[in-house]
Amino acid sequence: MAPERLADERALVAALVGDQADSWDVAGLLPGEVLRELGDRGLLCPQVPTEHGGLGLDSLACGEFTAHAGSLCSSLRSVMTSQGMAAWTIQRLGDADQRSTYLARLTGGELAAVGFSEPEAGSDLSAIGTEIRQDGDSVVVSGQKVWMTAAHYADLLVVFGRHGDGAAAVVVPASAPGVHVERIAEPLGCRAAGHANVRFDSVRLPRNSVLGGTGQSLALLVTTALAYGRMSVAWGCVGILRACLAAASGHAASRRQFGKPLAEHQLVARHLAELLVAEQVATRACEHASRCWDSGSPDAVVSTVLAKHVSSGQAVAGAASAVQVLASAGARDGHVVARAYRDAKLMEVIEGSSEICQLILAQHALTAAR
Repeated sequence: MAPERLADERALVAALVGDQADSWDVAGLLPGEVLRELGDRGLLCPQVPTEHGGLGLDSLACGEFTAHAGSLCSSLRSVMTSQGMAAWTIQRLGDADQRSTYLARLTGGELAAVGFSEPEAGSDLSAIGTEIRQDGDSVVVSGQKVWMTAAHYADLLVVFGRHGDGAAAVVVPASAPGVHVERIAEPLGCRAAGHANVRFDSVRLPRNSVLGGTGQSLALLVTTALAYGRMSVAWGCVGILRACLAAASGHAASRRQFGKPLAEHQLVARHLAELLVAEQVATRACEHASRCWDSGSPDAVVSTVLAKHVSSGQAVAGAASAVQVLASAGARDGHVVARAYRDAKLMEVIEGSSEICQLILAQHALTAAR
């Protein structure tokens, strides 16, 4: 994509968000018209190839675009992550007809959510119990998913479940009989991202709703979608840090205490320095992971896990520093640093908790040492 067009798209996102992110956070909802406009322009899943209506961005360009959205509104960025995960899963697992059909819908204004976690399957996704059962020319989906980001807004739900001795991913219309979506009220972070619990009561669908056939490895299916999600979350954390750095620096430069700007007090300046370091460290980790992704490096998976782990941890520490600098000025519901403080913590939990990331990285270290 030409740099000038991407600049125009960034400007559009900024214009649509404007100064509304605070009120969206307090209300716990994003305007449907904003999501539909962004979706119709392919901006919610910008790595989708241009032949399917997307922007065709590589991981690095998509990451910077994601960080831009995340600096404006983490709830909006979360919807982008959800849409991108759904599109990436369809790109990787779907056949030609499925890619043509579903990707056009996801770049044409329809919204999607992805279902992994269940009441008894969080970090341990091998415990997934949702069943996708073949019944003649149909498949029947039964089970429950929890904390599906963007499910409150979604037209399509990409659901992972058991299928015979293997696993499958199936695309379920949110309006299908037997689908019950219950929005989660007042979540800790990304309050307007449309988190919901979804129940599937013997939902009957055409057999071609299953992506790329059936009986595949659950680990392969889940890793495919999670890789995109982790990368998107990591870049979103860069956006959180950039928003915190701007807010804290602006406040410290203009607020005066004891006869001089806050920024001239050394302990406050330390917070600003730490924030800058956090943003730079997270950015470099994400850039490395995206370059590995774009080049097809064998280190792509572990670098993505590393980026997600580093960026989310830096975002949590950076948001806390920003709150400390702004003090009461930022201690109100919806304020950019108050949002960042809550949103960043959630990033240490989703798409693989910090502990799961550490286990993966430790295993990589042991393997490399052999």
